[in-house]
Amino acid sequence: MKTLVTGATGFIGSSIVRELLKNNVDVKVLVRENSDTRNIDGLEIEKAYGDIRDREAVKAALKGCDTFFHTAALYASWAPNKKLFYDVNVEGTKTALTAALETGVSKVVHTSSIAAVGYRKDGQPANEEVEFNFLPQDSPYIWTKHLGELEAKKLCEKGLPLIIVNPAGVIGVRDIKPTPTGEIIVKILNRNMPGYIRAGVNFVDVEDVARGHVLAARKGRIGERYILGNANMTIKEFFDLVAKTAGMEPLTRQASYPVAVCTAYICQVISFINKKPPRVSMTSARNIGKYVYYDCSKAIKELGMPQTPIKTTVEKAVNWFRENGYVKSSLKT
Repeated sequence: MKTLVTGATGFIGSSIVRELLKNNVDVKVLVRENSDTRNIDGLEIEKAYGDIRDREAVKAALKGCDTFFHTAALYASWAPNKKLFYDVNVEGTKTALTAALETGVSKVVHTSSIAAVGYRKDGQPANEEVEFNFLPQDSPYIWTKHLGELEAKKLCEKGLPLIIVNPAGVIGVRDIKPTPTGEIIVKILNRNMPGYIRAGVNFVDVEDVARGHVLAARKGRIGERYILGNANMTIKEFFDLVAKTAGMEPLTRQASYPVAVCTAYICQVISFINKKPPRVSMTSARNIGKYVYYDCSKAIKELGMPQTPIKTTVEKAVNWFRENGYVKSSLKT
C-alpha cells in the first residue's frame, strides 16, 4: 500500500516525503499542475494532480493508499487576499479530510501548527491541553490553522482515524519559499532585519519534524495531538545564534510595541498598493511581549521525537540559504 502526502512540494511536506522514502515506504503526492516541484524533483514517488479543495481529486489520489499525511497549508505572514487563508487552511483541510473519511484510509496525520495551541501568559511552557487563546486579529494564519484543527477534530469524532501534530517554529534545509520562519534567517544574513522584538518562540529542525510525523503515524494515539518542537528561545537569543553562526555582529536594536505597530501599519499600506509582502508584518508587531514557549515532552516520550541541537539546525539552515543563492554574494563571508 502507498502513503499520500499533500503539501509535498513545501518545506515540511518534502521532508516528510524523504523520511518516508528512507523507511522504504511507497509514496504518492498530490500536487497542483503549477506547483514548484524543485523540492521533490528526482525522488522516486508517484504524482497525482489536483487541489486539496477538490474533494474528488483528493479521493482519486487516495485510491490505493492506507495512510494520509495532510500537510498542505498556506503558511505566510501576509497575503494580498486574506480570504485565501480561510479557503486553504480551513475549507481545504475540511475537504481533504472528508475525502479521507469517505475513502476509509487506515491512518491520517494532520499537520496543524503550534499556532493552534494556546500559550501561557505567564511565559511558562504550554502543553497540548492549553486552550487556544490568540485573537483573530493577531494573524490570519494563526486563526485559520486553529479553525482548520477544529474541523479536523470534528471529522475524528465521526470516525476518521486522525492524529494531529503541531510543529513549532520550523527551520532547516530546503526552505525554498522561504517560510516566514526561514525568512527571518535570510533577512539577518542579508543585514535586512531592522531589529528584534521582545518575545519568545520554540524552534525545531524540519527533519526532526518530518520524523515526528512518521512516528505519529506509527505510534500516535487516535484523537491525540502532539507538539513537535525543541528549544524555547527569546527572539534575541535566536537572532544572536544566527548572527554568530554566520560570523556577523548581533543585532542590538530592540523595537518597542508602538514603533513596531506603526511601522507594520505603514508597511501593510504599502503592501496593499504594490501587492508585495510587507517588510515588517502586523503579525510580528502584535506578538511583542508574547513568550510562546511549549512543553514538547509528550511527543518525545510517546513518539520518540528526535531533538537535534538548535545550534546544529541553524548551521544547516544558514549554509543551505548561502549555498542556494538567498544571500547577497557580498555578504556570504
